[in-house]
Amino acid sequence: MADDNLVLEQLRIMRNEIREFRTDTGDRFDRLETRMSSMKHMLGHMYAATADDRAAVQQLARRVERIERRLELRDDA
Repeated sequence: MADDNLVLEQLRIMRNEIREFRTDTGDRFDRLETRMSSMKHMLGHMYAATADDRAAVQQLARRVERIERRLELRDDA
């Protein structure tokens, strides 16, 4: 009978440890999901900014080429 109580006590301890592990793991996963969502949002903004910058650089390159043509500064050889 004493052995049964010892086994039950050990099982209770294990159950509590598993419960704590699940809670801790769930909390960590929730934090990770939050951080990943934040990173995804930031990357979206960075991508949009990069696309805007690329378009602005292309527009400036076209303007410089046009100015060079008008001023006959280009060597078209």
